[in-house]
Amino acid sequence: MKKLSPYILLLPCSLFLIITLGFGVIEGILQSLGFMPSLGMEEVTFKYYAELFKDGEFTKSLLFSLKTSLISSILSVIIGVFIAYILYKRKSRLNNLIIKLPMVIPHIVVVFIILSIFSQGGYISRIMNNLFMISDFNEFPLLINDQYGIGIVIAYLWKEIPFVAIITYDILNNINKDFIIAAKNLGANKGQIFSKILLPLSKKSIITSFLIIFAFSFGAFEVPYLLGPTMPKALPVKAFIEYSSSDLFNRPYAMAINTVLSFISLVIMVFYEISFRKTLK
Repeated sequence: MKKLSPYILLLPCSLFLIITLGFGVIEGILQSLGFMPSLGMEEVTFKYYAELFKDGEFTKSLLFSLKTSLISSILSVIIGVFIAYILYKRKSRLNNLIIKLPMVIPHIVVVFIILSIFSQGGYISRIMNNLFMISDFNEFPLLINDQYGIGIVIAYLWKEIPFVAIITYDILNNINKDFIIAAKNLGANKGQIFSKILLPLSKKSIITSFLIIFAFSFGAFEVPYLLGPTMPKALPVKAFIEYSSSDLFNRPYAMAINTVLSFISLVIMVFYEISFRKTLK
């Protein structure tokens, strides 16, 4: 009975989530298959998925989302691990507090900060203009709402670097110090200790962090909506626009996009679960 008690306690919440989320998922899949009886659409079909993958805009949106998510996640891991190593070598409560501050700031606030700093009318362009480095604000490179998603990547880095740094720092602190002492006695330098001991022992947690931030940035809406280009749009933004269309007969197409988006997120979650189980071992 004691073994079952945690599951019994979780049962009411689990049932609520299964019923509400399950209903939404099933309804979304049915709509993506063109089954909407309220609109007189009662025939199940895969034509909306066929149209989806034939649509060049969808492909561009998918690649754009994958690109910005992948670039921001890779950079976040590299910089976050480096910062974690510095914090590990120079332990300080103040440093720990500073690295946690960006985590507290909501993404919507981060967007406005980035707009005020990196836009063509932002602080950097004004400073450069006052220093006669540029003669006009339009000469400042377009970093916001640009086709490469630079502004989106910057916004993700703001939140994701501290996330990776905090997780990696905690792992580094829990590594047995005897490994490091033994390596030093054998003549290993700082670089070798990091690359041969600290990094391999932190690898699984770093991979897990990468999967988490990649899944988040791939499915995020507000940042690419406010900082992204007109074309191509990030996949969540395209899904929202299609869903908000006044033409209700366009709803299956929008739900097909959401289903593809959810499927990719599910695949990432499976990889995360595998990585998490390996970490426990």
